[in-house]
Amino acid sequence: MNDAKFEIINQHYDEFYKDLLRKGKLPLRSTEKGFWGHVPARDLFEAFTQLKLQQHRTFLDLGSGDGKAVLIASLFCERAVGIEIDKELFDTSMQMQQKLQMHNALFYRNDFYQNSVTGFDVVFVYPDEPLHRNLEHKLRKELTGKLLHCGHHFHPEKLQKERQISVNNTLFTVYGR
Repeated sequence: MNDAKFEIINQHYDEFYKDLLRKGKLPLRSTEKGFWGHVPARDLFEAFTQLKLQQHRTFLDLGSGDGKAVLIASLFCERAVGIEIDKELFDTSMQMQQKLQMHNALFYRNDFYQNSVTGFDVVFVYPDEPLHRNLEHKLRKELTGKLLHCGHHFHPEKLQKERQISVNNTLFTVYGR
C-alpha cells in the first residue's frame, strides 16, 4: 500500500520539479536562513524502508524545504512534522499535503531553532552548514530519539554513529546521543 501512495507522491514532486525547470529555476536555492536542495524521492523512500522507519511513531524534519521527506515519512510513521522558515517552500509543502490528503503530515513555518526536537523518535536533517556551529549543540541537549542525517557532508562530531546505509550514493547515517 505504501508503494502505491509513494508513487503518487513521487509523481507530484516530479511535476513540481519539471515546472520549476520550465520556469528556468533549479530545485535548489538560497533561503533567508540557509540553502534548500533536494534528495530524490526514491532514495528517501528506499532509505526509510531499509531503516525500518515504520518502527517509529514520530518524525521531524528540520528545514523541511518543499515537504517531500515529511510526506514520504508519513507513509511510515503515525505523525510526520516539518519545520521550514522559507514562505515559498512552506507554501509548497502545504499545497502538496492538501493535494495528497496526507493528514498525518504537519508543517510549521518557523525557524527550527525556536522549536524543541524533544519527544520525536526520528529527527531528519539534510544540513546546509557544519552541525558543530549550532545545530549539534541543540541536538545534544534536546534529542530523545535518533538523528537521521542525509548526505556525505557536515556530520555531527559528538553524537554516536549507530548505522549507515547508502542508497544510490546518497548516504544516510543514524546517530544517537
